[in-house]
Amino acid sequence: MHPESPVCRVMVAWGNAWLAGHVGLDEVADRVESAGGPTVVGDVPLRRHLADLRGDGLSEFRLALPAPGDPLGLSGPPEFNAAAVEARQAVIAVLSERRLGLVPFVDRRGSSYVGVRMSAHEAGPVRHDLPSVAEADRELTDAMRDATEALAGVDGPAPVRPDRLGARGGELAPGYPARAHRVAALAARLATVVQLAGERGLTSGQVTARDAALRDLDRAIRRALVACCHAILEPSPDRP
Repeated sequence: MHPESPVCRVMVAWGNAWLAGHVGLDEVADRVESAGGPTVVGDVPLRRHLADLRGDGLSEFRLALPAPGDPLGLSGPPEFNAAAVEARQAVIAVLSERRLGLVPFVDRRGSSYVGVRMSAHEAGPVRHDLPSVAEADRELTDAMRDATEALAGVDGPAPVRPDRLGARGGELAPGYPARAHRVAALAARLATVVQLAGERGLTSGQVTARDAALRDLDRAIRRALVACCHAILEPSPDRP
């Protein structure tokens, strides 16, 4: 799955809003499929799979946005971790007696059908060492400042301003705190900046400087998106 695909972020944000009573099951499935196309888990349509999980005691969804060397949101086992790192994203469904890891991959059938197929894995315990929205907001601000300063000395094509980009996949569902909405939208725009920066023509020396500057920003973006998608699960003074 392309790491910039928002399918797991959308599933976690809208799935948690559904479990909290803010939206319905159909809206969750519609939002996920709007982000990635028709979605199945194994061979089971997403709507039916979510309903089945609810019957198995589904209580929350957790997001993992790992990168090589940074297993953000993952706690094993190795088979699930490896699949999630390859896809650069995963969803963890917390059930009454176990945790189920869902990893998305592009599902192509014939010449025109493109959707998402999720593989299911046993997952490890929920990690509680992930940042809060407030912590992630501070980290993102610091990383954005440091990247801006570092890139200021790199000649090359003009950078893209984050405020001119859409926040694809950054929209949270009803019921999330206002700060989470703001930070998630900024992180999604910055993720697009990082992606575009990798596609612009630079010399080898410029690429080295750019990559060093963007690596920390990418990590801060992923941590911010994870924190925002989990914000509905935590007590928050600014929740509407």
